[in-house]
Amino acid sequence: MRAYPYPRLTGAVTARVTSVRLRGPDDTREQLDARGFSVVERVVALGRAERDDWQTARLALTADVPAREIETKGHWSDVAVVAVLTEGATNVRTVAQLRLSAEHGREWTGEIELDRDDHLDRASLAVHVVATVGGVEGRIIASTDQEWLIDVTADAPLRDRQLDVTTVSFARGAESLRSFRDAPWIVDTAGRLPTVRLNSDFEGLVALVEGQGSKVVSVVGEMLLAQMCADVWTAVFHTAIGDLEIEEDGMPLFPPDWRGAVLREMLPDIVPGRSVDDALREVHIRRTGEGSWADLQPRIQYAAARRAEVPKALAGTVRDIERLDQETRA
Repeated sequence: MRAYPYPRLTGAVTARVTSVRLRGPDDTREQLDARGFSVVERVVALGRAERDDWQTARLALTADVPAREIETKGHWSDVAVVAVLTEGATNVRTVAQLRLSAEHGREWTGEIELDRDDHLDRASLAVHVVATVGGVEGRIIASTDQEWLIDVTADAPLRDRQLDVTTVSFARGAESLRSFRDAPWIVDTAGRLPTVRLNSDFEGLVALVEGQGSKVVSVVGEMLLAQMCADVWTAVFHTAIGDLEIEEDGMPLFPPDWRGAVLREMLPDIVPGRSVDDALREVHIRRTGEGSWADLQPRIQYAAARRAEVPKALAGTVRDIERLDQETRA
């Protein structure tokens, strides 16, 4: 562990990308598909853009900083939060200062812009908390534990550049899978990151997921992927909310890893109109028996479907099927 000659924050600093806007040569702007960035993997895949001539990408960020520790300990003044985007291949470094949210004292928000001409492959995005300590300005008193990766060419937001999906026979596989032999897939959240396990015994499933075959197969595959993504969001939410650290005053804490990012992403849709801290407390209270946990399930399903863009995928599937039907009749 690295030692510092000045006091630093002990609480976790987390950051997430909340949206990405792309600008083209004619100054037209478009929003990157929500499936182009993942709060679980902490990756933005700019190759998913609908146009390949975009010039800049503007990333909206939200960082969560342990405000209570800053206020109570009093070691730091002139506190600022900055986002830093770097790429070793091109030796480019971009810095943007975030602003303290007026509504939520823990949250800092802002934007940072990536110029496509300055990047070749993958850039790293980190957030640092800077303050004056003992009269010395510009001390870094905390940083995000894991950086976001901004991939200029990838069309899937995957940190390891490979699908986190495994294909296995549920009937002949591990004992833990055999009771799910009739399921097309399950989401395993026991490891460091969630994994989708496809059931190879389910005839035609792998071909659908990989989009192999006719136009009809491709259309149905898109809908299937959206539903699978919704299942992943639902599963990781329940995993995250089910294992929280609780402070002495009963206040639940956001986990510092992908679980915390998932909760911050979904809670505004599950308990709308409340701060994420209040929403977390409300959901925790309901889950532990003081309130109706069942009443929240439709909201959880809704939040998961929104992030997986199930409505958009379903609408597209309906249009594509109608078009294919018209082509067949013609």
